[in-house]
Amino acid sequence: MRVAMYYNNSDIRVEEMPKPEIGPGELLVKVMASGICGSDVMEWYRVKRAPLVLGHEIAGEVVEAGEGAPFKAGDMVVASHHVPCNECHHCLGGDHTICDLMSSTNFDPGGFAEYLRIPSINVEKGGVYPLPGELSFEEGTFVEPLACILRGQRRARMRKGKNVLVLGSGISGILHVQLARALGANHIMATDIAEYRLESAKKFGADAAVNASEDLPEKLQELTNGLLADMVIVSTGAKPAVDQAVRCVERGGTILFFAPIAPDVGAPVPLNDIFWKRDVTLTTSYAGSPSDHLEAIEILRSRKVNVADMI
Repeated sequence: MRVAMYYNNSDIRVEEMPKPEIGPGELLVKVMASGICGSDVMEWYRVKRAPLVLGHEIAGEVVEAGEGAPFKAGDMVVASHHVPCNECHHCLGGDHTICDLMSSTNFDPGGFAEYLRIPSINVEKGGVYPLPGELSFEEGTFVEPLACILRGQRRARMRKGKNVLVLGSGISGILHVQLARALGANHIMATDIAEYRLESAKKFGADAAVNASEDLPEKLQELTNGLLADMVIVSTGAKPAVDQAVRCVERGGTILFFAPIAPDVGAPVPLNDIFWKRDVTLTTSYAGSPSDHLEAIEILRSRKVNVADMI
């Protein structure tokens, strides 16, 4: 079968490798669509494991099912490359995405291949989901990203009526805009440095889309009648966004650090100001749990978030 083998960001080769063989409880899936995660283009993160086949946002058709697997040939599925154990201290406390098993499970070889093997542990722990007939394979690739968005906004205490600022209007940023709108946000402002992305943010539900070089606190207060953002989502790895987040968060608000940042980049935060005087919450988020994936499927199926037009 053909695969896209990653060596570095400037060297990706179409190569041949054997089609995976499956065992009991495993699935062989013909990949029909695979998304490109923001982490797939972070060379500092990926190149240390090269060569490898990337792609973990997949939808496809089961072509073989191992003995005991709860799926059959012909089933249309989406799958999660990482799964939690559901039994450890972290899982039992609701923090499934920091489970040790999450970092040790994956596809074989990856989504940028004609076929992939889903290990039995992924199937057993609830990492494979039926793709509803209302969704295309391409739309199915958004299940995993939207699951991550759901978990992030839950950790940031998203509620109806909140004013939201999304820093960075890439794919994840626009999913944040759409989900916040679906959850009843009051005002939503998005930022970026690319006009194309700013136009997209407005198309998908932002009340205002502002170039990141502008005076963001002032623009926010114009939109919200004098208030800053109750929830600031940092959906860009750009260091200046951290400073902007601190300056744009309302008293009692939350800053969600969603996008990864290079490991050698520090970001000083005025702790005394935001904790003592303003009672601001700082939180992070990583990945999504099986329940997040199931909720994401339902949101996409019901068209509360429009991903078809994002492709």
